[in-house]
Amino acid sequence: MKPAFFLLHRLLAPALLLGLLGGSLRAADDLGMPVPESENGYLRLGFDKLASYKFIPPAFDPAADPKAVPPTGNEQIPAQVKSWSGKKAIVTGFMLPVKMDGGLVTEFLLVKDPMLCCYGVMPNMNEWVVVRMVKSGVKPMMDVPLSFLGELKVGAMYENGYMTGVYLLEGEKQAESTP
Repeated sequence: MKPAFFLLHRLLAPALLLGLLGGSLRAADDLGMPVPESENGYLRLGFDKLASYKFIPPAFDPAADPKAVPPTGNEQIPAQVKSWSGKKAIVTGFMLPVKMDGGLVTEFLLVKDPMLCCYGVMPNMNEWVVVRMVKSGVKPMMDVPLSFLGELKVGAMYENGYMTGVYLLEGEKQAESTP
């Protein structure tokens, strides 16, 4: 004879997993996802939210059939994170300049930690945001946390067949102060 707890567990476990007993049904990838605050119409997105899930970039296969659709990795991005795409956001991180024009940075990576990239630690794909300044560049400032405002795009980005990121911020301006 099996203990009553075991039988109760066997009967209730499927219902609990499907959300049938109390609460609403939510996608498993959104459980525990931090909800961003809003400030003057902009979502405040730090890396506590942007990097709150595991992301494994798909491998590049140069011998793959060019007509075949390669895996993008977009299925790994939680639905809540995808819902931020196309929204105005404030993102805070550390600048790693990529392109400059006239002494100003026009494109850069905003990384989670100042020790990422430059000192041999490869960040995870969701631990950086590619920022492209829309109007004019900004003064290069490294090793200090900076915040930038703009429209966030969420989804796999590729260059020459290689994945270059999952976040793009079309930068409008640098925030006056960083919290």
